Amino acid sequence: MAPSIKVKPIFVILLYATFHLSAVASKSAGPSPAPWPLQFHSILFMNNSKGTLQKVDLWYDWNNGRNFNIIQNQLGKLTYDLEWDNGTSYIYTLDSSQECRTVHFPVGILRPNWLDGANYLGQQHVDGFLCNVWEKVDFIWYYEDVVTKRPVHWVFYTGMVAHVMTFEVGAVLEDAEWQAPVYCFGEAENEKRPVIESGVSVGGDMGLMKGFFSSSMAQ
Repeated sequence: MAPSIKVKPIFVILLYATFHLSAVASKSAGPSPAPWPLQFHSILFMNNSKGTLQKVDLWYDWNNGRNFNIIQNQLGKLTYDLEWDNGTSYIYTLDSSQECRTVHFPVGILRPNWLDGANYLGQQHVDGFLCNVWEKVDFIWYYEDVVTKRPVHWVFYTGMVAHVMTFEVGAVLEDAEWQAPVYCFGEAENEKRPVIESGVSVGGDMGLMKGFFSSSMAQ
């Protein structure tokens, strides 16, 4: 039997914080972070406090109520985390193990304005860019390029760090790629498959960025 996949999706972190703590008011004046584009593609390198490294292809599609994290663990499995705005997520592989787990969350994907209410902390150079920096409910520190308003760097309270390598506004993944495999459907099928561990944390540091940012963050 193939070993279970341990995946702590990016978006559980963000969804968790926003859903539970979005009522917290901003404590300091300053510029506001740019809302996320309604559709974009981004490549992220994720590293947690234990040294776990992941490359994440993030496809955000607010217009169609869906978000897709394609997660390559270093020298490990390629895992797909497909999230819908009705709170349903499919976490699966496309290899011969045919692993899949269906997870239901009380919230959907991150809203474009999930950073509303974040506290402005000033400017800082990070990854070679001068960034405006915000903190949201002591959960995430968000770095945005001062000139282009593109996200550059995210730091979660657990020590997990995301480096934004590319950010393609308006990029859309073809509809056919948003279909979970047939073995994700049907209770009997799911009972036969190895369970993919999910939670509110990315890479094993947080329990989750669906809880966002699953992995764990805001709405």
